[in-house]
Amino acid sequence: MQALAGRFRAALLVGAALGAVMSVTGAAAQSADALRQSIAAEVSGDAILREFYAARNYAPIWVGGTSGERRRTDAFLAALRDAGDHALPVASYRGDELARAVRSASGVAQRAKLEAALSRAFADYARDVQSGILEPSRVTSEIDRAAPRRGQVGTLDAFVKSSPAAFLRSLPPRSDQYAQLMTEKTRLEKVIGAGGWGQKVTGGTLKLGQSSAQVPVLRARLARLGYGRGGSSTAFDADLQQEVARYQRDHGLAPDGVVGPGTMAELNKTAAERLSQVVVAMERERWMNYPLGKRHVWVNIPDFHARLIENGRVTFETRSVVGQNRRTHRTPEFSDVMEFMVINPTWNVPHSITTREYLPMLQQNPNAVSHLQLLDRNGNRVSRGSVDFASYSASNFPYRLKEPPNDGNALGLVKFMFPNTHNIYLHDTPHKSLFARGQRAYSHGCIRLADPFDFAYALLRGQTSNPEALFKQRLATGRENVLRLENPPRVHLVYRTAIAQPRGPAQYRPDIYGRDALVFSALTKAGVSLRAVGG
Repeated sequence: MQALAGRFRAALLVGAALGAVMSVTGAAAQSADALRQSIAAEVSGDAILREFYAARNYAPIWVGGTSGERRRTDAFLAALRDAGDHALPVASYRGDELARAVRSASGVAQRAKLEAALSRAFADYARDVQSGILEPSRVTSEIDRAAPRRGQVGTLDAFVKSSPAAFLRSLPPRSDQYAQLMTEKTRLEKVIGAGGWGQKVTGGTLKLGQSSAQVPVLRARLARLGYGRGGSSTAFDADLQQEVARYQRDHGLAPDGVVGPGTMAELNKTAAERLSQVVVAMERERWMNYPLGKRHVWVNIPDFHARLIENGRVTFETRSVVGQNRRTHRTPEFSDVMEFMVINPTWNVPHSITTREYLPMLQQNPNAVSHLQLLDRNGNRVSRGSVDFASYSASNFPYRLKEPPNDGNALGLVKFMFPNTHNIYLHDTPHKSLFARGQRAYSHGCIRLADPFDFAYALLRGQTSNPEALFKQRLATGRENVLRLENPPRVHLVYRTAIAQPRGPAQYRPDIYGRDALVFSALTKAGVSLRAVGG
């Protein structure tokens, strides 16, 4: 009888325990349902978050209380603390506010609000650090480049399925240049924190053989910039001339060792001005955070050079001339594919150049620019004597001009084509003297090359055993002919005034078109700011 009573009491205890478990489980389920419903309400006004959470039945990814969610939250908050290292608009992500909310949020409503806030901040941060803060073409129409935006829903989904810290590390550009720019950014922030580079160089030109009170100032400033060891001597000697020339070479200036107005202006740039160039360069790197091509042509407009890069190594380099700093002449930024070269090219003068530059000359003298042929709409030659040029204006001029292949052709003897809406290409030129100048912004927008034949040979490597012989054979005909590239490279026309180096000081270039200033102004409006470290 006692045994039966014991079994009965045990059964009652088990039943009570099961009831308690079921009660707790039911409460937990009710709480989870309440959280999902609250999250659905929080994200209802955000199309991105609404789509992401609807696909997972509004289950949380941050505030559900699991260890995985805690790791995700910790990794993201750590990334936000480092957002300034990437020159991002730190305040816009509200990292400190989110961190406080993570520590204090309680109750379904607060947790749902925090869930939505973390996901929105993550989506914005991921987009900015991966592909840039700005829309490039909105800064200026001269930047014809689309940032490589990833779908934010897909990014959130990939993040949830990945190791949080590793995923966050994968978002910024992985290029060596981006990493080196970040290093230069940190260095400049320390320079600013320590008070900058000291006194600026003033006065007139300084050169070999002179003695001036400004020479020790020059020595000190060069030393702080990484050139020479300073000193108190007022004499401009040969060692100082060599350091000036080295600085000039590194900054795209004619290395004559003379501190004239151009060199002095660059020497006197402040650390904050250089930092703004680095910040802009980092944003431009994010705009091109995608494979550039194992074989590609890199034309840095303010650097006045074109390079062929194969498997990460520069295999050919030449000086270039780019567009003048005029609204109608500035070389745009964009990328395309070089499909072919034209040997012995005809120059079909663009209508804009015909009407803007040549029509006024023809109105003054019908025999002006006699090396150019006058053609009607059907391509038939027209006698200049039969045309009353004075009766036409730029809006109704019905003729076009053409220059047949010849040694003096404006395009030289070869042009390199990557068909694009801007009608921009690389080409030879009969005007070689411009390549001796430090700054070379003289064209109508196309890129002239100092060594076009060698560039052609480099491009033809791999599709013929003797590139030079093939090219010269075609050239010798004197006739225009097209030579297609079997391994067509990508062409990137870029604008980088800050060029970090794996070793030694970074190099800088003048903002010849004022584009960096436009980009930096837009970044500032978006919330990016310069900072100083230490000091």
